[in-house]
Amino acid sequence: MDTLKNKKVLIVDDEPEIREMIERFLRKEGFFRIYKAGSFAQGLSAARTEKPDVAILDVMLPDGDGFSLLSTLRSFSDMPVLFLSARGEDEDRLFGLGLGADDYIVKPFLPKELTLRLTGILKRVYASNASEQLPVFRLGNQTINLESAMVSRDGKEFPLTAKEHAILVKLYENQGRIVTSDALCQAVWGDDSFGYENALMVHVRRIREKIEEDPSKPAFLLTVRGLGYKLLAQESR
Repeated sequence: MDTLKNKKVLIVDDEPEIREMIERFLRKEGFFRIYKAGSFAQGLSAARTEKPDVAILDVMLPDGDGFSLLSTLRSFSDMPVLFLSARGEDEDRLFGLGLGADDYIVKPFLPKELTLRLTGILKRVYASNASEQLPVFRLGNQTINLESAMVSRDGKEFPLTAKEHAILVKLYENQGRIVTSDALCQAVWGDDSFGYENALMVHVRRIREKIEEDPSKPAFLLTVRGLGYKLLAQESR
């Protein structure tokens, strides 16, 4: 757990009181590499220069929004992201998760809940993969390296996001067998995984764009209607 507390945390929120409160509670929990920003531009600059391991993003920012910021971050980073929002609509939540966010909390929130959610994300993304050597395997002309979270095809490399990686790890562990949507949501979002099925579909579609020759006619990551998904892997090393 101590190694997780060494991770860099970026807080992007336009309210100074919220930034200070989050920082105070994170430091109380043992985090110390904390960076703060009050706008889209400041958050993007901090992400480029400090290279944080996880970001806490407010949806409403004075010069943009957290959704757009996440889309921009994804052009150069796959760090996990936790959204904060004063709006609790399911559409906003699913939109944020579909963009690749790892979790979504509605304001007002309990600081302890935020630190627990953040720690849960760090455990899933960083701790779960640290204790085991993950495989490299082939899907047609694609090479999937779960250790480096990279897909290689035609001399090009395509990085997997944290959630795409978690989905593929779960599917690979059960290759050739059906993995239910509930089990995949549990593997990616943990105990609080209810209602993430639509977000799962978005991530599966993006995985197919990276591992399938024709994503519209998948040959390796198959949908088992009404149940879940199945991965047909070929060889590993």
